[in-house]
Amino acid sequence: MAVAAPLGGYLMRLLAGLMMGASLLSAATHYLTVAGLGGEPEYEQRFSGWARDLDKILKTVPDARPETLSGADATRARLEAALKRLAGEAKPDDLLVVMLIGHGTFDGMEYKLNLAGPDLTAVELASLLDRIPAKRQLVVNMTSASGASLVPLQKSDRAVITATKSGTEKNATIFARYWVEAMRDPEADTDKNEVVTALEAFRFADQKTAKFYETQKRIATEHALLEDTGKGEGVRTPSAENGQGLLASRFALLRMGAAGAAALTPEKRALQNTKEDLEERIDQLKYRKAAMATSDYRKQLNALLVELAKVQAELDK
Repeated sequence: MAVAAPLGGYLMRLLAGLMMGASLLSAATHYLTVAGLGGEPEYEQRFSGWARDLDKILKTVPDARPETLSGADATRARLEAALKRLAGEAKPDDLLVVMLIGHGTFDGMEYKLNLAGPDLTAVELASLLDRIPAKRQLVVNMTSASGASLVPLQKSDRAVITATKSGTEKNATIFARYWVEAMRDPEADTDKNEVVTALEAFRFADQKTAKFYETQKRIATEHALLEDTGKGEGVRTPSAENGQGLLASRFALLRMGAAGAAALTPEKRALQNTKEDLEERIDQLKYRKAAMATSDYRKQLNALLVELAKVQAELDK
């Protein structure tokens, strides 16, 4: 069914601006940031500084519950305690974001996050995460050799981002610098819906990291990957073609501006829930497009866009 011209124009603008929808707005988003050992003063300052920046940003986010471990506090015991506490506190509808900064090692068999005292392996971390009820999880491992942690951390409804493509990329990484920037730079919000998704932050940080090596005329020693299907290899460029990026595209990393303010009232929260549900359905429809008849695809898309336009109009009041 054709959409009237004025409404159709508005719907198409919405489609262009909202295709990378965020995840369902949940009761809370639990953020755990861990900045491990630096080994040298430069790295100690860098890692702890990035962790402090994230903590400061997250404390301004509605419904956020941030916890940060860095320096001497970033021990295996404290990390395990924090995750076990989340296993008791988090609800199924909550979101969980774990961000790891620092050095990682890979001996050809096992990845380890370098902490003060005993290290933690990726397998051990995955086991702790599996006990947390929050169904949707995001792990951002920004350490050296982090690519080796991707397979152990894989799970359905868990997006995994690593700063390196393998355990053999062992140099200190700078991906974390631009991940932090993605969480405070409006440019990371490419669809301008005042929600930065995990996919938007990944693309922003990856592009900035690549640009850094290019401008410094250095050979890149890190190549970030994303995997969010729970199987297969991580990819450099998530897309509908390779099947990666759908979960990350609707995982709301943080909300800013009007979107953050809207989340504060029950009425706006309900509308935001509906809006993001519609955005998720549109995303899923896009991924199924190739297997659908064109007429069916357009019919379903128009119906969703009409609903989305109505909800957006209510939010804009």
